Amino acid sequence: MKKGTLLNAPLSAAIASMGHTDGLLICDAGYPIPPEAARIDLALTAGVPSFLQVLDAASKELFVERILLAEEIETVNPALHEAILSRLHALEVAQGNRITIEYTPHETFKQEGKRAKATVRSGECTPYANIILYAGVTF
Repeated sequence: MKKGTLLNAPLSAAIASMGHTDGLLICDAGYPIPPEAARIDLALTAGVPSFLQVLDAASKELFVERILLAEEIETVNPALHEAILSRLHALEVAQGNRITIEYTPHETFKQEGKRAKATVRSGECTPYANIILYAGVTF
């Protein structure tokens, strides 16, 4: 049995297959995932698992170099925005690196999301609960 914290086999495999600058999109339950995307659907019911639970689990396995958020999150969902920033700060400390934070309009975010290595759907039902984590290297 796998010893690490992440037990979901498709998510673990997606992260293991990522190289430098590859993106992992974590999205809310309503995000329009294209049919051709590598989809990892974790949503069970509204809010389960939450966006933050998925972000926490994925960021324990993936060395994050930068992230992309929709700029709308700052005004439409400021509580989630602050929670993300807090987690990213803790992740920077744990990883020993600076994580670049970028913002783009939601429509542009969706276009960038199409290039993600995998898309992970959470059960989150709050607006703009979407992030792309870009892989860094540990050396």
